[in-house]
Amino acid sequence: MQLAKLNTKETITTLQLREMINSARTAAGETEIRNSDFLTRVADELDFDGNENFATVTPSGGGTPSKSYTITIEQATLVGMRESKAVRRGVLAVLKAMTTPALPQTMAEALRLAADQAEQIEQQQKQLELAAPKVAFVDKFVERTTLQNATQVGQTFGMSAVKLNRTLDELGGVYNKSCKRGRAFVRSWADSGFGEMKQNDIGYPQALFTTKGIEQIAAMFSSEGIA
Repeated sequence: MQLAKLNTKETITTLQLREMINSARTAAGETEIRNSDFLTRVADELDFDGNENFATVTPSGGGTPSKSYTITIEQATLVGMRESKAVRRGVLAVLKAMTTPALPQTMAEALRLAADQAEQIEQQQKQLELAAPKVAFVDKFVERTTLQNATQVGQTFGMSAVKLNRTLDELGGVYNKSCKRGRAFVRSWADSGFGEMKQNDIGYPQALFTTKGIEQIAAMFSSEGIA
């Protein structure tokens, strides 16, 4: 039987698997298994309920058509494990041979393999480089959608950014009044997770409110009868 190299996620037919098993059975002095009995065994082992698709295959040299499931190598291994020890060893050896990558036998094959692997790594690197700007954009977008500036927060409460900031200054506990340029949160506000200092697009620090911070402002306004 000609062995084709497969990985464990590829498939074979139950007719192919039965051929392996019957070859191993013959070598072990056991009788061959009929296809109908084998399909029953496959369905039992793999919990098939009869609704799985199967094909009716006619041998290339002619003969009686036979039903066959298409299963993965992993499923084939499970079915093979139901055989006797001698048969099981033979079947598993064949399946292993089908799924084990062949080692290069010559220097030319080794160089070709190395070149293919290098090309694959290079392609993966290019894909990562192409994806990098998109990843950075998504990260920035997510960050901006979870943090809001004073203008956006003010809109929530029907205020302009100027009025919101003036109100927060009067209530206290939000902005650091010793900061003369721009706005900066007091340490307790930031430590509580109510806001974060971020650089804006032109490199200047900007006070941005978290969802938790907006909820805190709502609670402060409610207790003071504001908005």
